[in-house]
Amino acid sequence: MRKWKCTVCGYIYDENKESIPFEEFPADWTCPQCGAPKSAFQIIEGEDTAKQGKSTVAEKIIEQLVAYGVKRVFGIPGDSNLPLTEAIRKNPNIDLVLTRHEQAAAFMASAHAKLTGEIGVCMSIAGPGATNLITGIVDAASDRAPVLALLGQVPEVFLGSESLQEIAEVDIFKTFCVYAEQISAAGQALNVVNLAIKKAYASPGPAALSLPTDVLAKPLDEPIWPPEAHLFKPDLHPGEAVKEAAELIAKSNRPILFAGWGARHCGPELLELARYIGAPIVTTSRAKGIVPESDELVLGVLGSIGNRFAPKIVAQSDLIIILGSGFRQRNLVPNIDVIQVDIDATRVGKTFPVNIGIVGDAHRVIEMLKEVAKSRKIDPDFLNAIQSADKQYKDLLYQDSKKIQKPIHPGAVIQALKQKATNDAIICSDVGDHTYWFYKRFICEKHQTFLCANMAGMGFGVPAAIACQFAQPNRQVIAITGDGGFGMAGMEFMTAVYNKLPITVIVFNDGKLKNIKKEQESYGYPEYRVSFTNPNMAEMANSSGALGVRVSDPEKLDTAITEALNSSKPAIVEVMVDPEIYIKAVFR
Repeated sequence: MRKWKCTVCGYIYDENKESIPFEEFPADWTCPQCGAPKSAFQIIEGEDTAKQGKSTVAEKIIEQLVAYGVKRVFGIPGDSNLPLTEAIRKNPNIDLVLTRHEQAAAFMASAHAKLTGEIGVCMSIAGPGATNLITGIVDAASDRAPVLALLGQVPEVFLGSESLQEIAEVDIFKTFCVYAEQISAAGQALNVVNLAIKKAYASPGPAALSLPTDVLAKPLDEPIWPPEAHLFKPDLHPGEAVKEAAELIAKSNRPILFAGWGARHCGPELLELARYIGAPIVTTSRAKGIVPESDELVLGVLGSIGNRFAPKIVAQSDLIIILGSGFRQRNLVPNIDVIQVDIDATRVGKTFPVNIGIVGDAHRVIEMLKEVAKSRKIDPDFLNAIQSADKQYKDLLYQDSKKIQKPIHPGAVIQALKQKATNDAIICSDVGDHTYWFYKRFICEKHQTFLCANMAGMGFGVPAAIACQFAQPNRQVIAITGDGGFGMAGMEFMTAVYNKLPITVIVFNDGKLKNIKKEQESYGYPEYRVSFTNPNMAEMANSSGALGVRVSDPEKLDTAITEALNSSKPAIVEVMVDPEIYIKAVFR
């Protein structure tokens, strides 16, 4: 006698308890619980189970992910992904991190990929779960982070019938993913999973798989694909173009290095090259911290949220060497020669003409340039200008640190954090007015910084910090957020509490969407609908068993931040900052 399970609702038909063998039911018989057709049932116990295999499609998908080094999936279980959830539960080498919202799950997967370079995985149910993932998945797409989204889907037998929570997942996700496909049969599962991962790494970017519940429950006994035999990364060797670049560098008098996300893994080599060819360094916001910003040759971030003195130095250069960046803000530099390096050929010369384009990995190109370029000292007048700008910048930061006022000056918060954070802390910034203060006024040493850069999506900071703490449990991880961003994703702090992750969240509480207020002002509009009432966020943390400190007295700011950073618990430092003080998004 056998047991049969409805792959739609989970109803069990036990032939030992019923008087009729399952196979004797007529073809039009339906599940007494949900009305699914007879074809939606599968044997789960009895003499025929051996014929159907020992593993399910869901179990093989998870086994394949584990082979690629995936240790956790971020997401929320539900009816349409329960076979996948069960497969994770049964596999001792992977875990499901339960989040409060699917957007946060996607942000976590994206942040994991940005930090480690390895694929981040998130999971949702069909319908609203899948659509909730979109913001975080688009962040991965725009910031070129390898992410895999596992999308629960209604059973294949119901597709096209306007079933509850049915949406065209592949059609939706393929508009911003490097790969989107539905697994419709057990035999295609491993092939499609591996192709999705290969595409996510190759582009890089997010891939999405739509997984009908009944297909996930089907038997599959194929061996997983060994990654070492299927995943290969590009190894480009642009020798001639690098020699041409070295010749152009030799002809220049004031070259400048501009490093982007593609150069994030080669900070020491980049600094060596800068000293070797006598060139200062500026970075994109995403690359903030890849070289110590305290070094005399490092000018910090170039861009709307960057060091306001950097463009003045760039304007005096006669050659810009762009490493691992598409560099959208070409208007920030004078009409000078350009060398652009990017591993993606489509990004080289995409929006402006370049003198020499090099398609290759930034790290390899930097090493090659050190071998073929000529050593020289930086132009003395250029160095004097850099030192003068650096002094003005340091004076500005000193002034911020001395601003003792109520409500608290946002610049003072940044300088207090700089003094108390470890030099190798991971700092995840949300999007808001605080973003300008951090990127313009925080000097990175060995810090790593992360931001929802190209999409500028609010709600990134706390989920990103959680993912980074999972990946780097022995490092200090800090989230910087405004009350607006915290309001969107603040409940994910409970995910940190549940998992005992000692992240520190600095909340700039000014009761406003201050960045929107700035934008209204810049267009000549009056302030309108940008203010709100906040709960006591510190008390929320304390009530959950975490640490919460609300700071309204600037004299107590240092103590509060120190207490939070030294705590073994997740912590929130809620700082009551002045709603009328902000940095305008312009160069001055």
